[in-house]
Amino acid sequence: MDKLIITGGVRLDGEIRISGAKNSALPILAATLLADGPVTVANLPHLHDITTMIELFGRMGIEPVIDEKLAVEIDPRTIKTLVAPYELVKTMRASILVLGPMVARFGEAEVALPGGCAIGSRPVDLHIRGLEAMGAMIEVEGGYIKAKAPEGGLRGAHFFFDTVSVTGTENIMMAAALAKGRSVLQNAAREPEVVDLANFINAMGGKVQGAGTDTITIDGVERLHSATYKVMPDRIETGTYLVAAAATGGRVKVKDTDPTILEAVLEKLKEAGAEITTGEDWIELNMHGKRPKAVNIRTAPYPAFPTDMQAQFISLNAIAEGTGAVIETIFENRFMHVYEMHRMGAHIQVEGNTAIVTGTLKLKGAPVMATDLRASASLVISALVAEGDTLIDRIYHIDRGYECIEEKLQMLGARIRRVPG
Repeated sequence: MDKLIITGGVRLDGEIRISGAKNSALPILAATLLADGPVTVANLPHLHDITTMIELFGRMGIEPVIDEKLAVEIDPRTIKTLVAPYELVKTMRASILVLGPMVARFGEAEVALPGGCAIGSRPVDLHIRGLEAMGAMIEVEGGYIKAKAPEGGLRGAHFFFDTVSVTGTENIMMAAALAKGRSVLQNAAREPEVVDLANFINAMGGKVQGAGTDTITIDGVERLHSATYKVMPDRIETGTYLVAAAATGGRVKVKDTDPTILEAVLEKLKEAGAEITTGEDWIELNMHGKRPKAVNIRTAPYPAFPTDMQAQFISLNAIAEGTGAVIETIFENRFMHVYEMHRMGAHIQVEGNTAIVTGTLKLKGAPVMATDLRASASLVISALVAEGDTLIDRIYHIDRGYECIEEKLQMLGARIRRVPG
C-alpha cells in the first residue's frame, strides 16, 4: 500500500490546472445510459472511482472507447446485462446512480445495495421511493435492488425529498428525463454538480428546468440523443489547493476552474487574511507570507459552506492566529482526522458535532493514517506546514478524489513523494 512522505516548511508558490469534478463525472457517466446513441464525456478526472464506473459498464457489455485526450465514448445500445454486481458496487456507493437511467431506458435494473448500507438507511430509501412514485415495481432481495418499470414505462411524478440527497436528486432526475409526462422534485439538492448533470441531460435533448434551486421540473421526452459534453471543474480540489497555499503563507493560481461555485469557501479564505483575485476560469490566492487568522465554519448544503471542505479548514485553523469553531451539520464521524492531527501537535477539542481549534505556531511531523478522502487532504495540508517529515499511510483514500496530488504539489514547490508500502 502506497504512502506519502512530506517534508514540511515550504511556502507553496505556482500555478496548477484543476481536474474535472468526480462528483459530477460519476452521475454524468451514469446518465449516458439514457441515450439512444454514442455519447462522449470529456474532462474526466483520472481517479479510481471513474475507472470503477467504466469497469461497471464493461461488466454490462458496454465497451467504452477512450481517445487520446482521455475523453470517453459510451454507446449504451451495446448493453447486454442490466445487473450492477456487488463486487463493484461495494467499492463505490455512487454505482447506485445507474439504477434510475437503466429502469427508465431499458425497463428494468438489478443493482447491488451499496456496501454497509441497510435498506432502512435513508439515502437508498429515497432512490427507491422516488422510482416507486413513478410507477416502478421494486423488491429488495439477496442484497440487490430489483426494479421494473410498469407497462408503458415510467410516469412523471411529484416527489418530495424529506432529506436533501444529492445522489437521490440525480437518480430521480435521470429517470424522469425519459418518463411520460412531467415530474416535479421538491427539496431537491442544489449543488453545482446537480446543475451539471441537468445541463448534460439537456444537451442530449432533455427538458430539465430549475436545477440549482430546490424545485426541479422535468418534462419527460421520448428519446435522448448523442452528445459531447465537458465535465465541470472540481470545486473541492480547487478549494483544497487554495487552503494549502493559505496555510503555508504562500501563493497559488488555480486554472481551469470556476470561482462562482466556491463563494462560501473564498469568503472564509478572505476572512483568514488571504488576498484573492479571480477571472472567468481562474482563482489566485496570495498570503504574502502571513500566518492565517482562525475562522469559524458551519457546514450546510449548497450554497452554504461544503462539508467536503471542513477538514481542510481544521488544518488551516490548527496553525492560525486565534481559535476557530468548526461545526459539522451534514455527517457524523467526520472528525476522525482530528485524532491523527493530535499526533502532530494540533490543539483541537471535539464536543459533539463541533471542533474547537486553537492555533499553534508549529505542528511537528509524525506518522499518521488517512481515514477517509477529505480527512486525508487535511493531513496533507498539516504535513505541508509541519516541521520535519510526515508519513501518511492508507493514501488510497486520497487517490479516490485527487488526481496526481503529489505531482501538483511538487509543481507548487512542496517536498512530497510517494513510496510503495
